[in-house]
Amino acid sequence: MRISIIGTGYVGLVTGVCLAEKGHTIVCVDVDAEKVDRINQGIPTFFEQGLEELLKKNMGSGIRATTDLKEAVTGTEITMIAVGTPFDGNEIDLSYVKTVAREIGEALKEKQGYHLVVVKSTVVPGTTDDVVLPLLENASGKRAGMDFGVGMNPEFLTEGEAISDFMHPDRIVLGGMDDRSIGLLAEVYLPFQKIPQLHTNNRTAEMIKYASNALLAAAISFSNEIGNLCANIGGIDVVDVMRGVHLSKYISVILPGGERHMPGIEGFLAAGCGFGGSCLPKDVKALIAHGEQYGSPMHILDAVIRVNKQQHMKVIGLLKKHFPSLSGVRVGILGLAFRPDTDDMRESPAIPIVRELTAEGATISAYDPVALDQARIALGDRNVRYVRSAREAVEGAQAVILVTRWDEFRSLPELLGRMENPPVFIDGRRLIDRDTVTKYEGIGL
Repeated sequence: MRISIIGTGYVGLVTGVCLAEKGHTIVCVDVDAEKVDRINQGIPTFFEQGLEELLKKNMGSGIRATTDLKEAVTGTEITMIAVGTPFDGNEIDLSYVKTVAREIGEALKEKQGYHLVVVKSTVVPGTTDDVVLPLLENASGKRAGMDFGVGMNPEFLTEGEAISDFMHPDRIVLGGMDDRSIGLLAEVYLPFQKIPQLHTNNRTAEMIKYASNALLAAAISFSNEIGNLCANIGGIDVVDVMRGVHLSKYISVILPGGERHMPGIEGFLAAGCGFGGSCLPKDVKALIAHGEQYGSPMHILDAVIRVNKQQHMKVIGLLKKHFPSLSGVRVGILGLAFRPDTDDMRESPAIPIVRELTAEGATISAYDPVALDQARIALGDRNVRYVRSAREAVEGAQAVILVTRWDEFRSLPELLGRMENPPVFIDGRRLIDRDTVTKYEGIGL
C-alpha cells in the first residue's frame, strides 16, 4: 500500500521504516527541510538501535521523505499522523495535530477517491473523533464515512527496542470510526501474521495506549516504594524481594517442559532511580489531567508520579551516607539517557541527579555510550565534564553513580576491582551483583 506519514520523529520514522521493510511504499513528511535531507541520505535524526541499517536498506525503493504534505497525501491511500503531543502541565498540546489535520483536509479537497486518515500520535480519548475528524471535514469540505475514513492506531514501542517491537509486536490495536476504516487499516498489517488484533472504536484505541503506559509506570513506582521500605527496615534487599514476586504464578509461567517463562513486565517490577522518557511521565500526567476534566480523580496515578518525582533523591541520600558534604566531591556518572540503547534524554533521572550534585558543589565526569550530545543540550552549561568511556568517568572519582542500564556497565566490577582506592559505587539500577564491588550501595538495599 502507499502510505504517507506526517512527522519524522521517533514514532513516525520508526513506523515508516518498518512498514517499508514489510513491503509498503512510504512517504515521510516533515516541515524541517534539514531532517528531510538527512533521511533521504539514509541518516536518522536520532539514535535508535537498528534504525539506520533498516533506513538505508529501504531508502529510495520503499521509503523517501519530503516537505510537501499535499503531494504526499494525494499520492497515497492512507495518511498517518505521527506528530508530537507534549504535555503543558494541564493538558496535552494538540497544536501540531490540529495543524496537520487542517493541512491534510486541504489536500483531500483535490484528492479523488476514498482516503483513510489514521492518528498514531498519543492523544487522550475523544481526540480523533472530536478534534481531528471535524477539522478534516471543515478543511476538505468532504464527509467522514463517505469520502474519507478516520482511524486510530496506537504504537507500543519501547525506545532502544523499537525496531524489534514493531516488527514482532505483541498486539495490534486498530481503531476506526466504522468498519470500512478498520478494514482498510487492517490491510496495512496483513504482513503481520498470527499477531493478536483488537478492532475497536477510536476512543477505546486511544485509552488502550494510556492504560498500557500507566500500568508500566505504576509497576515501576510500586517497586520503588517497596524498595524504599526495604532500605528503611534494614536486612532486606529489594532485589531478593522482587525475585520472589516474579516467581508468582500470576507473574511468570512454568512451561510444559518445566522451564519458567519470565514476561516483559518483570523489567518494570524492579526498583531503581525512577522512570523517564517521552512517554510514561507525559502520558500518566495527561491521563491524570483528563480524569479531572471528567470528574474522575486518578488517585493511584497521582501517587505514581509523586513517588517517581522523589526517587532520584534516594541516590543522593546513598551518596551522603559517605560524603555528608558534596562540595568538591568527585563523582562519576555512568549513563545519561533515560534507558539503554537510545540517546533520548527526555525526563531522564540523570538530569535531576546531575543538577542536585552540581548545586551542592560536586565535580562531575559523565559518560553515556550514545547520549553525550543530547546530554549537553538537556543539561545546558552546567559544570559537567563529558568523557568518552566508563574508564575515564571512574578514574579519580570518589564516588560512581550508575544511572542507565547499559550492558557495557556489567563489566564494572572488573574495572573497579583493579583500582588501588576504588570509589563508592552507587547502583541506581541494581544492575551489578552487590557482592562483586567492595564499596557497594544500591537502591532498596
